[in-house]
Amino acid sequence: MRLSRYAALTSAFFVTTALALTGASAAASAQLPAATGYVALGDSYSSGVGAGSYDSASGSCKRSTKSYPALWAAAHSPSSFRFTACSGARTSDVLSSQLTPLNSSTGLVSISIGGNDAGFADTMTTCALQGESACLARVAQARTFIDSTLPGRLDGVYDAISRKAPAAHVVVLGYPRFYKLSGSCIAGLSEKSRAAINAAADHINGVTAKRAADHGFTFADVNATFSGHELCSGSAWLHSVTFPVLESYHPTAAGQSGGYLPVFASAA
Repeated sequence: MRLSRYAALTSAFFVTTALALTGASAAASAQLPAATGYVALGDSYSSGVGAGSYDSASGSCKRSTKSYPALWAAAHSPSSFRFTACSGARTSDVLSSQLTPLNSSTGLVSISIGGNDAGFADTMTTCALQGESACLARVAQARTFIDSTLPGRLDGVYDAISRKAPAAHVVVLGYPRFYKLSGSCIAGLSEKSRAAINAAADHINGVTAKRAADHGFTFADVNATFSGHELCSGSAWLHSVTFPVLESYHPTAAGQSGGYLPVFASAA
């Protein structure tokens, strides 16, 4: 009987202590400010190049009011919205000039990055102007870079985001495949070049998704929403070669609102 009484008292003590500690922890958590601000980082696919309606104050960064970050912020009214994504940005540009708005109150971060590091613009120029053989060689070069060098550069960016915004939910967005194979295009790149470019897009997405997952970030794949809206589909949400040339191979306004926005909204 004495032993049972001792056991009961001991159990009561630990239960009371646990409840007290849990209550104190909950009270402390309740006093912490909610992390609710949104910061949009990245390259031209995040700034909205190709969508038009550029904010003149953004200059050569060409941040569009029709980009998925601006559309999401307008629909959800975060406590703050800072938009530092910039046309042509590489990982080094994100580190040097885009991270300033990040802090402990940042609750959401979006980013697309890596395409320019891998030579996206030069690859597409080579493929458009120099024929199939040169295109395939340049795509192979880009894929070697994606395997050997890009992972370390992505790690550097993702580590910096985690340090500066430790409470943030980070969504890393990928790139769409550019071409519908065996589609409606009767001129331009060869089918083999188009297939190689699509495979390279899948390759960079795969590497990026792995690095994002290893940092606890969410990778958002846009290929499902862009399916049926690639170049040569007859209903493209991507520009082909355009004037201004800067918008070539970038999402249109429909690509931002119909391709990127729903995927980001779901992930966010």
